[in-house]
Formats: sequence, structure tokens, C-alpha cells
Amino acid sequence: MAVPLKTILITGAAQGIGRATALLCAAKGHPVLINYLNSQTAANQLAQQINQKGGQAITFKADVADESSVEAMFAESEKTLGPLGGLVNNAGILGPQTTIDGLDQARLERVFAVNVIGSFLCAKVAARYLGSGGAIVNLSSAASRLGSPGEYIDYAASKGAIDSMTLGLAKELAPRGIRVNAVRPGIIDTGLHAKGGEPGRASRLGALMPLGRAGTDIEVAQSIYWLLSSEASYVTGALLDVAGGR
Repeated sequence: MAVPLKTILITGAAQGIGRATALLCAAKGHPVLINYLNSQTAANQLAQQINQKGGQAITFKADVADESSVEAMFAESEKTLGPLGGLVNNAGILGPQTTIDGLDQARLERVFAVNVIGSFLCAKVAARYLGSGGAIVNLSSAASRLGSPGEYIDYAASKGAIDSMTLGLAKELAPRGIRVNAVRPGIIDTGLHAKGGEPGRASRLGALMPLGRAGTDIEVAQSIYWLLSSEASYVTGALLDVAGGR
């Protein structure tokens, strides 16, 4: 009798890369917790889609920047779906495109709260639930090494912090059998660009990539799943660029 696959908890999973990752993990046989904050309808529809196809998924509303909410989310995941096998730190936000002159304290605090503090809090709790094995995949960005001048330097800086976190945590958790890696997407055709104020950004910049196009959410999800899987059993501390050669 086959051993059931362990649960994958994905933050910010109602849409975009998180949604594609949830669908892929479910298709591979993993129970999935779909975390969301504001996109309840989309999260519920995604869980329904997975469950109707024979998978197992639940949703959980939690602000990843709130430690008590994070603790409650992991407890519910284990209670309902069973042992944790992996965390995908996908939740992230950005503000409208601007130069540094347009940045204010409120925006900076929220971007770093969600993108950095949220990832730390989820990784901290995940490490406890993973016990002596499993994987954490952080969502960084090619912006961490490019800087996003004139657009999102605060977002880029927050992803630079994720790179450093990934490198340090990989070494810290390796003796416990927990692998920690990051995926750094480039120009990916998701709704994130519209939230930044330029819905056509992926098309505009995608044509300039060495591969001549923007990437897709499923292409990033496939890289995330590989890092979660046993096929990447000797990979930890990696920063995997999924950026079309940029």
C-alpha cells in the first residue's frame, strides 16, 4: 500500500504562481493548504477545483505577517490534512511603480512585513512542524539582483532579504534534514503587474528577454515542485533563477 504524500502549505495561493503551485502539488497527490488574505472567493474556487478532481485541499485566511495567525494556520493544516512535508513561502506584495521619491513609511513597512517578516514567521513555524525532514521553498525574484530601479526598489530589496534568509536558513536547518531553497522568477505573466499599475508589463518586457517571451506561472510552479520533491534531495541553499535568461 502506497504511503500518502505529505501536505504542502502554500501562502498567497489563491492566484498566480501560488495557484499554479497548488494545482501541481495536488495533481502529484499532496494534500494542499491554500492560504489567502483577501481573495476568499478565488481561494475557495481553487480548493473546490482540487477536491472535485479527487485531491484534498482546504483554505485558510491568515495574514502571514501576524504570528498568531501563522501559528493557527499550521495547526489547522496538521489537524485537517496531516503531517507537513513542505512550505512554499509565496505570499508577497508590491506597490505602484515609483521612484524612491514616491516611497513612504507605510508602504515600506507593509512590503517588508509581508515579504520578509511573513516569510520568516512561516519558515520558523514550518521548521517545527517539519521535524526531521522536508523542504521550504521561498519565492524571491530576479529583482533581488537587478534592483528594479524606477519601479519597485522596495520590493527588490525585500527579495534580497529573502535570498540572504534562504542561504542562512539552509545551513541552519540542514542538520535537521530540512532543505531550504529559493526560486527567483523573472518576468512572469501574472496579475502582479496590474497591481503595480502596468497590466501590460509582462508583454512589454517579455519580448526583450533572451528567450523572447515572458514566463508562465506553471513554469515557475514546476521549478518550485522540483525543489520540494525528493528529486532535489541534495539541493539546499540554491537560488534558482526562472527568468528566461535575464
